Amino acid sequence: MATYRNQTQNKKFYRTNQYITATEVRLVDDEAKQIGVVSMTEARRMSQETGLDLVEIAPMAKPPVVKLIEFTKFKYQEAKKLKSEKKGIKGGETKEIQTTPFVSENDFETAINKARKFLTSGNKVKLSIKFQGRQIQKVEFGHQLIDRFKSKLEDIASPEGEAKLIGKRLLFTLSPVKKKS
Repeated sequence: MATYRNQTQNKKFYRTNQYITATEVRLVDDEAKQIGVVSMTEARRMSQETGLDLVEIAPMAKPPVVKLIEFTKFKYQEAKKLKSEKKGIKGGETKEIQTTPFVSENDFETAINKARKFLTSGNKVKLSIKFQGRQIQKVEFGHQLIDRFKSKLEDIASPEGEAKLIGKRLLFTLSPVKKKS
């Protein structure tokens, strides 16, 4: 559960309309076209005429950059931008594919396709082979399955260490291969 402190840390504060203290500002319209450097009274007059808000987006610039845009629309654009930035960071996660040592050919191909999708998006793939009941006596079938996985994905993945038997699970990790240009 997120605390109140964490929720408020992520929110950025923007000065709007009458709270902007600069005497001169660089004015930008809602399509990001520069209007130019104008006095604050001129910017407020333009804001009144168009019915849009003044939002200070770069307070440290000389003169500060102020955008002429509806504030709710601006907040929506910022949230969208933040979300797309987070999406770009996504690569590098570890995705797990679970199977049993005696898997049908169709299920094996489905697992290969999933692994290929994860690896091409930049994620690592952890193959988890679960032995049920007396299957644990035939660990070599799990190793054979891992060898099949390696051979099918060798063009886009490289193995990360050896397979480890932990309890009744055989774990093996593949990481995406960086393409040389």
